[in-house]
Amino acid sequence: MSISFEDSINVLGGPLEPCSLDPMTGFFRNGSCDTCRDDHGSHTVCAIMTKEFLVWSKYVGNDLSTPVAAYGFPGLVDGDNWCLCASRFLQAARDGEAPRVRLASTHRKALAIVPLDILKEHAIDLN
Repeated sequence: MSISFEDSINVLGGPLEPCSLDPMTGFFRNGSCDTCRDDHGSHTVCAIMTKEFLVWSKYVGNDLSTPVAAYGFPGLVDGDNWCLCASRFLQAARDGEAPRVRLASTHRKALAIVPLDILKEHAIDLN
């Protein structure tokens, strides 16, 4: 059985742009917030990490800053881009802790969980 990518389209309707190659991110670890049916966390929001968000994320039980060598995870730092779970982003937004996002690199499947207006409130790439 092969895993089938959803169409690589961003929340604005254009082609999905890469989120980060260093550190390598994404459900598929291909640098993009691509997704599929097997991505139960919906790792679809391209977020720019901040110290404040990383502290908040650890506080709510999702430690993204500590390296995990067994998984080749370097730990994230301020300024890193990362494909964040859409539900975690929405939780952060509701708590007033949401990081900035790159809409061009955020998969349209994020819209099943996060309203576009909330994503736009945190976007760095709107004209």
